[in-house]
Amino acid sequence: MAGNSRRHGARRTPGSKKGSTVGSGGQGRRRLQGKGPTPPAEQRAGHPAQRRAAAAKRAAGPAGERSARPTRDARAARPGREAGEVPELLVGRNPVLEALRTAVPATALYVAQGVEVDDRFGEAVRLAGDRGVTVLEVARPELDRMTGGVPHQGIGLQVPPYPYAHPDDLLARALEAPEPPLVVALDGVTDPRNLGAVVRSAAAFGAHGVLVPQRRAAGMTAVAWRASAGAAARLPVARVTNLARSLRAYRQAGLFVAGLDSGGEVTLDDLEVAVDPLLVVVGSEGRGLSRLTRDTCDLTVSIPMTARTESLNASIAAAVALAEVARRRRTTGPDQA
Repeated sequence: MAGNSRRHGARRTPGSKKGSTVGSGGQGRRRLQGKGPTPPAEQRAGHPAQRRAAAAKRAAGPAGERSARPTRDARAARPGREAGEVPELLVGRNPVLEALRTAVPATALYVAQGVEVDDRFGEAVRLAGDRGVTVLEVARPELDRMTGGVPHQGIGLQVPPYPYAHPDDLLARALEAPEPPLVVALDGVTDPRNLGAVVRSAAAFGAHGVLVPQRRAAGMTAVAWRASAGAAARLPVARVTNLARSLRAYRQAGLFVAGLDSGGEVTLDDLEVAVDPLLVVVGSEGRGLSRLTRDTCDLTVSIPMTARTESLNASIAAAVALAEVARRRRTTGPDQA
């Protein structure tokens, strides 16, 4: 009944009264005074600049020295640690068989249960067993899942990340060789088959290694391994974060940098420096050398061709140039150049 204080809802709990219950007490005037000047971005909590400053402070030692923790560039230089460098599954009977024939490093061979066996399948299993590669039989749906739905013909070869060499180690190897250093650099070659073919030609014509950019370029995948016909196991391939900077470093070490370009300053027939320490730069399949790379080269060289032929494939151009360098080095000694 009305007035019964024990009835549910009849009493208002403290602090539940609507509207203001006390005066402002001057709080409104103090709010108008503001909070002073805005602090620098490095001192504002949560600001990106403050987080960067805090990270830099943590990276510095007690006396402002860098800590022993490796930098991002140092971590990326470790073999197999580059972004995107993960074990790869090569599928298809012909690709798998060719990879095993050319001694591409592999950790496991996956075969689907109940698959129809042919000569290629049997030879792949035998080669894997001879080389100590683990052969694992899996259900076909599991192999479908592992390959992401790519047609695999019941077989897949797992290939570990390629162990890239450090650019400095490659340079030291070239300088310590008894013959004049010869290095090949690729500028934006995106087809792994071209990369593998260049590695194969470089090994065949006496080069000491190959440089490839880390970004916007092909890496040493299983396809590149197969295209190299096993040469990737003998010739070091180094991955660089900045190709132009690496070219300048090789120039300072005494190598002459010659870039292959259709509008070169000289033709390959006139490349007198072929017998000297040399670094040959090969451009991409479509646009050739980038502007920055071309400006870094000591000289641009063209391959003489008939008027009906506009350009050559990147790997073929590299093979032609390296063959000419090898010919000159066989017929002309450094003292006669």
